[in-house]
Amino acid sequence: MSAFETSSIYLDGETGQPKRLILQVDAARGALVGPGLFWPLDDVREVPDIAGGDLVVLTRADNAVERLLVRDTGIRAHLPRRRRARPVANRRRLMGWAAGAVTSVALILFVLVPVMANQLANFIPPEGERALGEVTLAQIREAMDETGIAPIRICSAPEGMDALRQIQTRLEMEADLPVQVTVHVLDHDMVNAFALPGGHIVFFRGLIDAAERPEEIAAVFAHEMGHVASRDPTRHALRSAGSIGVLGLLLGDFAGGAVVLFLAERLIDAQYSQGAEAEADVFAHRVMARSGLSPAALATMFERFRALGGEAEGIVAHFQSHPALGNRIAQARAAVPAGFAPMPVLAPREWDALKYVCETTDG
Repeated sequence: MSAFETSSIYLDGETGQPKRLILQVDAARGALVGPGLFWPLDDVREVPDIAGGDLVVLTRADNAVERLLVRDTGIRAHLPRRRRARPVANRRRLMGWAAGAVTSVALILFVLVPVMANQLANFIPPEGERALGEVTLAQIREAMDETGIAPIRICSAPEGMDALRQIQTRLEMEADLPVQVTVHVLDHDMVNAFALPGGHIVFFRGLIDAAERPEEIAAVFAHEMGHVASRDPTRHALRSAGSIGVLGLLLGDFAGGAVVLFLAERLIDAQYSQGAEAEADVFAHRVMARSGLSPAALATMFERFRALGGEAEGIVAHFQSHPALGNRIAQARAAVPAGFAPMPVLAPREWDALKYVCETTDG
């Protein structure tokens, strides 16, 4: 005997032709029945009516293409599992595919992209690398502007810039760099410095304000020259761009200006590998000593900015990457040659001028 009866429209999901039929709930057999139709009640699921919301749309757990369209909502009372999720077919196979996909993406991001970036960096011409650095610097200035009016300013007090270039010249005589270095000072209180592709080295005013001796600035300069010598900024930019491209394919909305701004942010906070940081330290030790400056200035700089504690996000985060900061301090002090007699890098008047390098600005 039928427990419920109503008219319905049946769609087989293949022909696209609707078929009107009288639908019954056969309680004895536990099924929805009609001419040529037998759906066990436990297999019946309700799906949303995306057309008008006035129909009860039914499907089968084991056949998602078939549909029954019913206007009488009373049928719901006879469907014990209408809200239950459809069982996932081949769950084990799907889990295997998912694990394989995650592994593939991880291999691309952490193995293939870095290898390709390192290889590609060797083929970028110097002019292309320099142009990349110039564009990235412009994007950094715009991204860090807090006024919404203009990019943050480039400091240009002549005597201050002359003092900074005097440090640069002293170090470059012993650095043997593959490209010409161009130094910039941005008028921002962030305590940070970093290198960009093409030999651009950027200091923030906050770093110069925080330093107490010109040798500390020279130590930071020498460390960033080490990254320039190894072309770390270019490799890092290529790795970041490659990773962004892969993520963009997966997630979308990683195109245009968003990519450039994200890349600029990554370069500001660049945390190179343990090997790259250690090599930049060793480079700085060697160049400082050959330039008549004590490598211990690098240790002093590490100690000074470590004292800023957890609130510092700029150079502290940059220099606290592996190896451990304490080890880097010890290595810098151990790099001082026996009987070493350092020579001043700037006269007091020149140091004062450097401290006021942002007193006049342009850009």
